[in-house]
Amino acid sequence: MNAVLDRPSIDLARQREVVAALAAILPASALLHAREDVQPYECDGLSAYRRLPMVVALPETEDQVQRILKICHRLRVPVVARGAGTGLSGGALPPGDGVLLSLARFMRILEIDPAARTARLQPGVRNLAISEAALQYGLYYAPDPSSQIACSIGGNVAENSGGMHCLKYGLTVHNILRLRAFSIEGELLEIGSGGLDSAGYDLLALMTGSEGLLAVITEVTVKLLPIPQRAQCILAAFDEVVKAGQAVANIIAAGIIPAGLEMMDKITTGAVEPFVKAGYPLDAEAILLCESDGNEAEVAEEIERMKAVMHASGATEVRVSASEAERLRFWAGRKAAFPAAGRVSPDYYCMDGTIPKKALPRVLNAITELSVKYGLRCMNVFHAGDGNLHPLILYDANQPGELERTEQFGAEILKLSIEVGGTITGEHGVGVEKINAMCEQFGTLELAAFHAVKAAFDEHALLNPGKAVPTLHRCAEYGQMHVHGGSEKFRDLPRF
Repeated sequence: MNAVLDRPSIDLARQREVVAALAAILPASALLHAREDVQPYECDGLSAYRRLPMVVALPETEDQVQRILKICHRLRVPVVARGAGTGLSGGALPPGDGVLLSLARFMRILEIDPAARTARLQPGVRNLAISEAALQYGLYYAPDPSSQIACSIGGNVAENSGGMHCLKYGLTVHNILRLRAFSIEGELLEIGSGGLDSAGYDLLALMTGSEGLLAVITEVTVKLLPIPQRAQCILAAFDEVVKAGQAVANIIAAGIIPAGLEMMDKITTGAVEPFVKAGYPLDAEAILLCESDGNEAEVAEEIERMKAVMHASGATEVRVSASEAERLRFWAGRKAAFPAAGRVSPDYYCMDGTIPKKALPRVLNAITELSVKYGLRCMNVFHAGDGNLHPLILYDANQPGELERTEQFGAEILKLSIEVGGTITGEHGVGVEKINAMCEQFGTLELAAFHAVKAAFDEHALLNPGKAVPTLHRCAEYGQMHVHGGSEKFRDLPRF
């Protein structure tokens, strides 16, 4: 593997200046700048693109975060906030000439209020840890990304993460009430309220999904829900992927809103079954997992209705979980799909387009055709109920040209998502991965408005620079490159 891991040329005088300024507020153990110390922070979950940060800061208190930001603002040093590093769009790719601000030490659950059904958390708290702590009160936190065992709530807010049950219970933005955050100037921002609404512009929604471009989050208040009395999951098998896609559209058209509705194709089930032993039918071209939750009567009725739709849509087999253990096994395979890709391919590239559900059959057919066109296998696994696609394009970084073909394959999926009335991302964010695709989806005036919002919070563009919102110059340049079909997506980034 020909890894290019070198830092961009570092201004050593600048590095010494920044380290000296930060050393006044952080102990040596919380301030890293030697190559071997900063290398673990060179990428997030999008490991194809890596860059070594100039400095890594590991604060433990809000006061330290505030003072770090004030110093960086005064010195005009770029800052990238990082959570657990599980993001899949390069949103935490570090600045080679700036500070990577790790919030990994902000791991305390500050308060659980069972009467108000809320939890107050530091941003480094793991998603799953919230539900584990709330269990004693009969409560849980609904958004459940596949990486919930590791991903942090601060990162969930930054990317507006969803999960298996977002169809019924919503994304992160629908499940939080309040944020504490600091601007690049070190100003404390308290956003949202304990109620369902607050006066003025909806800054809570603006901050959620802003990918670290507007402020650094230091505290999150989330909503908790009562654990449902009962939950059951249907496993439906299909002999064609397109039939499974049509079944999804049919379920929604029937007025049913399942707690979860997920799809996996044959490559995916074959990869995960030896590990989770969920009992997936390995001869099926695709399976759907469709869950109902609520009280006993609600679940019983909804399960019967969903079974009828599955059979009418051409399912070759329909199974209903007979126990809680079996239900959890069904979901375990879906949650293990991304890591299981490593069983069948050295590398994978995960896309995140979102499309109208009625377009699922067309888009799934197109992905199959693109797989043939580029000579690359693709695992289709996604949140089918809300149309959030997660095709995993399988490639080998050791083979010359495969990463470039993979990028082109992915770019066509995102372009198709826009063409059918969708969008380029559902929950992974834009980061650096999809920044050129933003030029496909948005026009000059829209991008100018995005930059105006950014400037209102961060005049000098120091927070997570070069991510999420492309410059107009970049889009003009990309348009020229796109015409010529060049693969110039990340020409300035070190890569595998």
